[in-house]
Amino acid sequence: MANQELESAADQDAKPRSPQIYINGELFDKENAKVSVFDHGLLYGDGVFEGMRSYGGRIFRLDQHLQRLWESAKAIWLEIPMTPEAIAAAVRDTLRVNSIQDGYVRLVVTRGAGTLGLDPNKCSDPQVIIIADHITLYPDEFYEFGLEIVTVSTSRNHPAALSPRIKSLNYLNNILAKIEGLQAGCVEALMLNHRGEVAECTGDNIFLVAGGELLTPSIDAGILEGITRGAVIELAQAAGITVREIPLTKHDVYISDECFLTGSAAEIVPVVKVDSRQIGDGHPGAFTRDLTAQFRELTRS
Repeated sequence: MANQELESAADQDAKPRSPQIYINGELFDKENAKVSVFDHGLLYGDGVFEGMRSYGGRIFRLDQHLQRLWESAKAIWLEIPMTPEAIAAAVRDTLRVNSIQDGYVRLVVTRGAGTLGLDPNKCSDPQVIIIADHITLYPDEFYEFGLEIVTVSTSRNHPAALSPRIKSLNYLNNILAKIEGLQAGCVEALMLNHRGEVAECTGDNIFLVAGGELLTPSIDAGILEGITRGAVIELAQAAGITVREIPLTKHDVYISDECFLTGSAAEIVPVVKVDSRQIGDGHPGAFTRDLTAQFRELTRS
């Protein structure tokens, strides 16, 4: 009997612990982490979020992520019920409780439960949710050999309708573009803005290398001002590379020497083919490899 009890205890210890999800100051098992079905984050995509990477148990550029979160919330008249310092502590605690060193954190703030109508004034108790997990956005071979992307017909939301600088829970625009890309056999897709200029991909910012310069769409092209995008610009400038934030067209992409994407989840991933056109020599270029190495040193140091 004693042996059976010991075996039972050992079996329980061997079972993987359920991920712990932070919701408004409490931790819940993944299976029990719930919000109201009347939450406007669910009903209308009414809320904001940040996706962040952790390296060695520390969030990369946490302060910048929190600043963008607060700016997004302010832009949609959403009051976050915690201070930035309290949320920063909660993010670190959630990482620690889940024993995650190198991983991904999704920080979400919803409007809270309300009525079936649109009126946000009838909502109460905004929900602060923190999910810490591991993530592999692309397989290793894409980082080594590069990926192929395709331009899709779904354009970025017009900035006069919804500012692309608001990182809101409503990602339907990006999802529709993602579906188009997947149907074309590509895991990522390039989106144009309302002027027909290059904007960004469904989840990543885009960079080109042409004539020894680094080119990327400017903020007024209708893009999200990516945290990793900013880090890459800083690294390039520190290395003496000219960085130009300018309007770009598909033609500029097609004739570029190199192309790569950046994002918190993706980090830096090279692109070797766009709309079936080979970029450069069809392999990740020297600029891309050098910036990737510098970024890895920056995040792992």
